[in-house]
Amino acid sequence: MRFKQQQNAKLPQVDLIPMLNVMMGILAFFVMITMTLGSESLIEVQLPADQPEADTPLPADPFIVELAGVNDVRLNGQPIDPDTLKAQVTDYLARNPENIIFLLPSQDLPYEQVMQFLGEMRAVGGDRVSLAIEE
Repeated sequence: MRFKQQQNAKLPQVDLIPMLNVMMGILAFFVMITMTLGSESLIEVQLPADQPEADTPLPADPFIVELAGVNDVRLNGQPIDPDTLKAQVTDYLARNPENIIFLLPSQDLPYEQVMQFLGEMRAVGGDRVSLAIEE
């Protein structure tokens, strides 16, 4: 049996252009994600050091601001206007220099809205405004 010999045997070529296109797309994706995540600096948060959990009792007259919806703000369970709330925050902090204001957001609200409201509250109350969660 005789085999035919190929006279024009060429070496296979690897086309690098599609592979480079894919690699550049992946690189662009990671650059955009890194730029997006690196620029978020809404609220500075200081996490507590590892300490044994101690149940801190609420003050005698707690100041709990509930954020239930887009324009639904409640102070100790009663609906309140945001401008009136800012005035009451200032008054409460002046009367009680040791107490903290608790912000209790609804679980259904978007993160951005909660952080924006917390930022507005911190503009009035400083670091004495704390984000609270229900257990």
